Amino acid sequence: MNEMYAEWLVKRKAPAYMMLVKVLMVLVCVVAFFIAVSPLLGIFGILVLFAAAGAAYFVFRNSEVEFEYLYVTNQLTIDRIYGKTKRKKAWEGSMDEIQIVAPTGSTEAKDHETNNMKVLDFSSRTPDVKTYTLISQSGSESTKIIFEPNDKLLHCMKMTAPRKIVDRV
Repeated sequence: MNEMYAEWLVKRKAPAYMMLVKVLMVLVCVVAFFIAVSPLLGIFGILVLFAAAGAAYFVFRNSEVEFEYLYVTNQLTIDRIYGKTKRKKAWEGSMDEIQIVAPTGSTEAKDHETNNMKVLDFSSRTPDVKTYTLISQSGSESTKIIFEPNDKLLHCMKMTAPRKIVDRV
């Protein structure tokens, strides 16, 4: 059995405002703690503390996002990983559905784009990193996916469908 296998993990760069949001959540938790220990508010203060702690937990967990690209034989799966703990499938497709994989901005990728296609960005959003555009057609729905595959992932995809993979700019 001739199986092709490649995986690659890409960490998304957090937006600049996320550090401010994290600091704000810590301050909200500190204020909520002092409200909770205040004898004036009683049980309401404790509820405010739990709400603030829950909100801070979700902000901190969802601020770190990674993408795992997994290619097995004829199937590409992209998973979104939140805070290195929670995994959620973001996209899955076979090489039969994929029309082309080309460097972002190349003429080959632009030739396959349409106005009404859904755009998904699974890249790190780092300015100097080379990204690729994957155009997929599933039924009547076209999808444009921006991602950052490594050489092994591109090689495996090219071995499966050589005409669909463009690796020059």
